[in-house]
Amino acid sequence: MKRVRNALLRWYDAERRDLPWRRTRDPYAIWISETMLQQTRVETVIPYYERFLKRFPNVDTLAAADMDDVLGAWAGLGYYSRARNLKTAAQALVDTHRGRLPEDAEGLRRLPGIGRYTAGAVASIAFDQPEPVVDGNVARVLSRLLGIREDISRPAVLRRFWQEASELAAGPRPGDLNQALMELGARVCVSGEPHCEECPLASPCDAKRLGDAATLPIKRPKLPARRVEAAAAWVVRRGRVLAVRRPPEGLLGGLWELPGGELASHEDPAAGLQRSLRERVGLAVSRPEYVGTVQHVFTHRRLRLHVFRSDPPSGRTRLEGFDAHRWLAPRALRELPHGAVTRKVLALLDESPAPRPGRIP
Repeated sequence: MKRVRNALLRWYDAERRDLPWRRTRDPYAIWISETMLQQTRVETVIPYYERFLKRFPNVDTLAAADMDDVLGAWAGLGYYSRARNLKTAAQALVDTHRGRLPEDAEGLRRLPGIGRYTAGAVASIAFDQPEPVVDGNVARVLSRLLGIREDISRPAVLRRFWQEASELAAGPRPGDLNQALMELGARVCVSGEPHCEECPLASPCDAKRLGDAATLPIKRPKLPARRVEAAAAWVVRRGRVLAVRRPPEGLLGGLWELPGGELASHEDPAAGLQRSLRERVGLAVSRPEYVGTVQHVFTHRRLRLHVFRSDPPSGRTRLEGFDAHRWLAPRALRELPHGAVTRKVLALLDESPAPRPGRIP
């Protein structure tokens, strides 16, 4: 392990990328970066990280912010529970820790949304604590280096990864060591065919020796994404369009969208839309105008959304499955926090001819 540590740190000193969160020791900024980097590519995170810190430069400003503003700054980054947890944790830090992050992993893990990985990353990088990290990159490096040829989702294998990572972190510069492991997995020990000729750990690597690195790590096959059909409508009453907000928990929690819902099996989209509007927002429409479809892939589902414009609805707005609604000027809809699906819907509506009252400015 000492040889591995030394080789990793030498390589990291020479090859590490110049990333904005590596230019600071501010625990808050490091916490934000590590939260954003969960299941998201570095190139995607950089502009979001810079904009987020400009808007919410410290714990106090994040804690005081409106949740819609936080979600708006996060919009497009995905996995929105991360943003909700950041806001909730910031409030807890102000209330119980005088706005300061705990320096130890145990204290960090008591905050909403901070699990073992994020706690280890923040504690080691920001506070120089010898805490391990294990993410997909680290698991891939360790499985090849140590020749672990078992399903990496098994609890015993996960425990071994954390134990090996703990031994690696136990020494000087634990934060750099952890970042070196993650950087190596992201750039050299990549999925599929790794770049073994560039690897500082090629000599002790078991998979390199046996020539089966491309087959590791061993993962359980992914389940196919579930296909989902849904319908949504641009509903206008007296020049104002209806927007609804999803509940805070669950997929796209806390984000705004056009009203509608999932279709039953083989249900006609227009009929399904009319049913959904009655059941979920208490409104009746008689002649929805079909505009087109948008498609979007989530982690476990593949959505096809049928988009309509509706005639002025009858009835009084009452919600089922949404936690808020607004009738607002069409332009104002764009200013609410919404996800990639709604952006696609608005783009489709923009491209489709419509009478002036229903046109999105």
